[in-house]
Amino acid sequence: MTKDQGTVIRYSNCFKQKVVRELEEEGISRAAIARRYGIKGGATIRDWLRKFGKNHLLNQVIRIEMKGEKDEVKRLEAELRKLKEAYADLSLKQVFTEKLIEIANAELKTDLKKNFGTKLSDPSREGTK
Repeated sequence: MTKDQGTVIRYSNCFKQKVVRELEEEGISRAAIARRYGIKGGATIRDWLRKFGKNHLLNQVIRIEMKGEKDEVKRLEAELRKLKEAYADLSLKQVFTEKLIEIANAELKTDLKKNFGTKLSDPSREGTK
């Protein structure tokens, strides 16, 4: 079994330039010009605009930053990294503490978590009741 080979359409440079000129002068959308000439493929006209156009019709992202913004971003990234390290340390300490309590419970045959909050009897207060 072989795949059917689709028809490949090749456009001349003159035609491409005409389409780009119409886009720039008439101010119509790329979708409208594609319908007008039966051009398929979303990137076709965009690529022609890059090659033959003034690039003002392409979607562009322009980022404007103040002088201190880059420094602020770097400072915040460093702070985030430190916080993540601190969180990792605290997580390890919590795991070690849980394991220590588990081992102590096994050795002492008690439940330290339950008994931790109970008050010890105070010998000086026993006779005051």
